[in-house]
Amino acid sequence: MLEPDAWKAGTSGSEGAPAQQCAGATRRWRIQRHTQKGTSKRYVDTSPSKRSVLRIVDTVRQRSRFGPHVPYDTLLYRLNAILRGWAKYFKHGVSYATFEYLRAYTRRRAIGWLRATHPRATCARSAHRYLAGGWCPTDGKVELLNPTTVRTVRYRYRGSDVPSPWPQAFEDAA
Repeated sequence: MLEPDAWKAGTSGSEGAPAQQCAGATRRWRIQRHTQKGTSKRYVDTSPSKRSVLRIVDTVRQRSRFGPHVPYDTLLYRLNAILRGWAKYFKHGVSYATFEYLRAYTRRRAIGWLRATHPRATCARSAHRYLAGGWCPTDGKVELLNPTTVRTVRYRYRGSDVPSPWPQAFEDAA
């Protein structure tokens, strides 16, 4: 049990470990158990937790706060690296709706950066120059990553690739 002073200090009791390392403090997945309609079968949905989504949104917001002295392709490179890593981590769940939200948010931030950097340019001119195909921010050589293109993989079949939890000596004795 944490002492009231430990809550304020961010430690877990007398060990001195940060509160972030306590069990359950670093949850990244939201796990829901459902019953399939019309049957009694149960299934589990795992999706990114609200905390994880808020952290990636905050990261995108911080990285897109560049001044006009930073080139647009640098902004896109940095945002792509963040989006690619986050999407690859969360592709093993029910993440498509979250990826859609992240795509729309990142697009708004990139377009907002363009409008702030080029205040006198019209929307049509900016769209013609910086938006490929009507939606995707691009700078000729770099295109903003669409997280929904990352394929979600669920219930991966591993067959005999699952390692045995018992030592080899037990298998030889049997």
